[in-house]
Amino acid sequence: MIPELGLFALVLALIVAVVQAVVPLAGAHWGVVGWVRLARPAAMLLAVLSLLSAGCLVWSFWRDDFSVLYVAGNSHSALPAVYKLTAMWGGHEGSMLLWQVLLACWTWVVAWRSRHLPPAFVARVLAVLAWISVGLLLFLLFLSNPFTRLVPGAPEGKDLNPLLQDPGMVLHPPLLYMGYVGFAVPFAFALAALISGELGAAWARWSRSWTLAAWGFLTVGILLGSAWAYYVLGWGGWWFWDPVENASFMPWLVGTALLHSLIVTDQRGAFRSWSALLAISAFSLSLLGTFLVRSGVLTSVHAFAVDPGRGLYILCFIVAVVGTSLWLFAWRAQALGQGEGRFAMLSRESLLLVNNVLFSAAALAVLIGTLYPLALDVLSGEKISVGPPYFEAVFVPLVLPALLLMAVGTVARWKHSTARELWVRLRMPVLWTGVCTTVLVLAEGWLGAQVSAATLLGMALGLWCLLGTAGHAVQRLRQGVDSGQGWQRVLRQPWGWWGMLAAHTGVGVFILAVSLANGLERKLETALAQGESVELAGYHFRFDSLAPVEGPNYDAQRAQFSVHTEGQAPWRMFPEKRVFRAQSMPLSQAAIDSGWTRDVFLALGEPLDPKGRAWTVRLQIKPFMDWIWVGTVLMALGAGLSLLDRRFRLAPRRQVRAAVQPLQERSA
Repeated sequence: MIPELGLFALVLALIVAVVQAVVPLAGAHWGVVGWVRLARPAAMLLAVLSLLSAGCLVWSFWRDDFSVLYVAGNSHSALPAVYKLTAMWGGHEGSMLLWQVLLACWTWVVAWRSRHLPPAFVARVLAVLAWISVGLLLFLLFLSNPFTRLVPGAPEGKDLNPLLQDPGMVLHPPLLYMGYVGFAVPFAFALAALISGELGAAWARWSRSWTLAAWGFLTVGILLGSAWAYYVLGWGGWWFWDPVENASFMPWLVGTALLHSLIVTDQRGAFRSWSALLAISAFSLSLLGTFLVRSGVLTSVHAFAVDPGRGLYILCFIVAVVGTSLWLFAWRAQALGQGEGRFAMLSRESLLLVNNVLFSAAALAVLIGTLYPLALDVLSGEKISVGPPYFEAVFVPLVLPALLLMAVGTVARWKHSTARELWVRLRMPVLWTGVCTTVLVLAEGWLGAQVSAATLLGMALGLWCLLGTAGHAVQRLRQGVDSGQGWQRVLRQPWGWWGMLAAHTGVGVFILAVSLANGLERKLETALAQGESVELAGYHFRFDSLAPVEGPNYDAQRAQFSVHTEGQAPWRMFPEKRVFRAQSMPLSQAAIDSGWTRDVFLALGEPLDPKGRAWTVRLQIKPFMDWIWVGTVLMALGAGLSLLDRRFRLAPRRQVRAAVQPLQERSA
């Protein structure tokens, strides 16, 4: 009866979500304190019921209950225990249940952490989140029920997709969804402000921490997905502008613009329209990603479902959410623009405004490239693919000026700056960027390959981001050195500033590493028989032997290669070609020797003779590949450090008391 208990928990969760969506919203409108106070316990109960339902599904996987259709389609009795947990979100129904669980948990945390905020405002926030839960729960109960019974039960399951049987898939979907779903919180704060008419800077201040958390989770989720594509798919690529990769990248771009816009709204009271619109856009793009992955409109190794009926529901849900949000935004647009301070053309506000425009335009370019083939297929039946050439030609020119302005924005003053002042602060980063780029041009022999103009430009931009960030840090911290308070000044810097430094440093490291890894990469696909050798970029590879190995639910051929370079002792690498028993699906397991300056990537292709003595082999030398992951981790670390800043967590008590008193008077 465990599956029935999980289904019953979903039904109760829907009832609680409807109550939470309607009653507190009405209480905030009519000033009924008792109805407003219902929001927090309802949010807690909704989270408990959602977690209970997910726990029942996990238990069904753990016990190999193949009388549950979803379990039979995504598990197997020989599946390792850790992947039985992964299988819970490895298919369509379970992934949607995970969406609801994470949304309920976000709602619970918002209710718990917002006790210092005005009750009426919090009630509206929780009501908006509850309305989203209502839509998801209706979808789960009527179109994507994970507890549907299979009568009679299957004797054995079909097994989890072999591509998902990887440690990275244990963490990648939950963290990615934490980012997706997390953007529902600033979306709810923006809508609560639009509904109530409280359109000052307070809502932006209260939502900054939630935006940081969602952006940080999404960054780590994208990192794990890229790493999974790098070492699991067997091609040695970490980003291919796949439509589903784009589905996570678009809300990340808009979320980045939202973070910077909220800074201006919080500190200067400006950009309130931008902040509200970007909050709506970030969550809308998260919903669009859900539609792309689960509607069947595209084919991808990441996609789950091919059911047009489900896709139609999600599309209608997106239209309802986006349409309602934009109607509220249009209704309050005039009030949003009132009272915003003026600023000069050359100021931090102007530079951040340009940042918003560029990141939004970049997200729009990715959106067009992702949806255009789908629209063309629907309208004319013509099938085309939009690949890396389009995105590199359209996306890169939009991001380049944003990277150039990143270092400028950190040193510009609010309201007004002068060109001379900016030059004084930036002349050393400009000088050192030029020197370092020149050294790299002259060091082609050390880099091991001819450096293209595009690679040089990328390296120069990465260095500019790093040196500009370092220059800003040195200038800010040196101000207390003359008075003998250097260390005290370092310790007094807010966590938000350290977070900004970490994130901007991560951007510089990332751009530099991507330029080096892509521009200086050496690769070769060749045929090798046992005993033969091949050389690539100074690395010598010898195919020593091939032996069968047996895994928990797969059989494999494991090759042994000896690798050495001049002056170094040889080492061994062991790529595999696996065949999973339940689905008879082959999968290459690449061998990767990682180092701080290069990755040696080795993958088996297909056998060239019946006895398997000769194979196609993919060889790649990828310089500074690990620094791509380091740069992304630094960005996420920046979000984490900023969350420690007390300015993002606490609201002035007098502001809260001023907001609470009118509600109590109306209730009396």
